Amino acid sequence: MAITDNSPAPPPSAPAVRNGKVTRPGDAVFSNLSRGSGILLLVVMAAIAVFLTVRAADAIAKDHGNFLTTFEWNASATPPVFGIAVLAYGTVVSSIIALLIAVPIAIGIALFISHYAPRRLALPISFVIDLLAAVPSIIYGLWGALFLVPHLVGLNEWLNNYFAWTVIFKSDNPAAARSLFTVGILLAIMILPIITNVSREVFNQVPKMHEEAALALGATRWETIRLSVLPFARSGIISASMLGLGRALGETMAVATVLSASSVLTIHILDPAGGTFSQNIVAKFGEADEFGRNALIASGLVLFIITLLVNGAARLIIARRKEYSGANA
Repeated sequence: MAITDNSPAPPPSAPAVRNGKVTRPGDAVFSNLSRGSGILLLVVMAAIAVFLTVRAADAIAKDHGNFLTTFEWNASATPPVFGIAVLAYGTVVSSIIALLIAVPIAIGIALFISHYAPRRLALPISFVIDLLAAVPSIIYGLWGALFLVPHLVGLNEWLNNYFAWTVIFKSDNPAAARSLFTVGILLAIMILPIITNVSREVFNQVPKMHEEAALALGATRWETIRLSVLPFARSGIISASMLGLGRALGETMAVATVLSASSVLTIHILDPAGGTFSQNIVAKFGEADEFGRNALIASGLVLFIITLLVNGAARLIIARRKEYSGANA
């Protein structure tokens, strides 16, 4: 005699058990969408890299100068001579100046908002910082050219008078403030909101039990921040700094508006000389022919590689500090 199972069948949306784990149809959909998004991102990055490499290879092959060490950029000459030595130096130096100025100030602002300021003061400051992040770069460039450059003449002269012995701040014409130093200050102002906002969110994620334990042991407010907050947020601060550095490396219009570009490479950051990758591209692209555009794309490829190396180095630093990433909190 056959035994029939009259128990009701599970509804179609009931969760399934696979390998001891309960999975729902929505989990599979979300997993596939997430995987597809990651693959799509890799495909886009690979497509960008292939496009830059193919267009750059033709220009570099016909370059009659050394692409890595030549100071001059004259892709329209016969024969063409161009190189990225000045551009790479200017991009790296201006970005380093921006980070040296912006990171300490941004961390201080973020700590003030998250741990010191009363709520009625922290909210307006946060709102203003969010507004600064939304200002277009061309507005920063106009402000830098019309306001920042004239008001930096006195600072340049002071640095030249008292710190010329460092060689870095020595200048033959400190009154001409359209220099890499000015660009670095302007970039610092531009990346300040990004670093501040990310650092503030990281500080707010610090477990309150860590801070309360430090205070219960008799630590002062600063000792609590130094021993509990900053170690926990270290990887987040590095990530925030790399986000700011990414914008500083690729900033175009603001730099082009402020910098008095030339093919001179000098260690004196107060002199009106030098250039950056993005500034050179925006300045030369409009008048360049097909070969000239390929040469500019070649410089863009170098900027692309520098950005990947910087972000890769940041990921390595964060990976070495996993105990402070918050994953085990």
